Amino acid sequence: MREERAGEVGGVMHCFTESWDVAQGAMDLGFYISFSGIVTFKNALGLKDVARRVPLERMLIETDAPYLAPVPFRGKTNEPGLVKYVAEEIARLRDIPLDQVASATTSNFFRLFKTT
Repeated sequence: MREERAGEVGGVMHCFTESWDVAQGAMDLGFYISFSGIVTFKNALGLKDVARRVPLERMLIETDAPYLAPVPFRGKTNEPGLVKYVAEEIARLRDIPLDQVASATTSNFFRLFKTT
């Protein structure tokens, strides 16, 4: 990403599944880290750790519909309405209110995509 000068434009690490070191490197380049339903999977321990550590002001949540439905819908077709399960898991992991995750990730979306 550095070689391609990605830091000049920033962006989002879609459907993030990498390590904390990769997340930190991407954030150093101005990227947001986006979590999908994978963070709700019981075996996604490393990803859960990353979700605890990424600052809320650098976090997004997503469905990646029609793929990667969160628990309790794993294996079924994903849809936008299920993104709340991703937010709930992140709130649980961080021991913070759901509305704090929702507010931060919504603000981040508008900041990143410069919409009103």
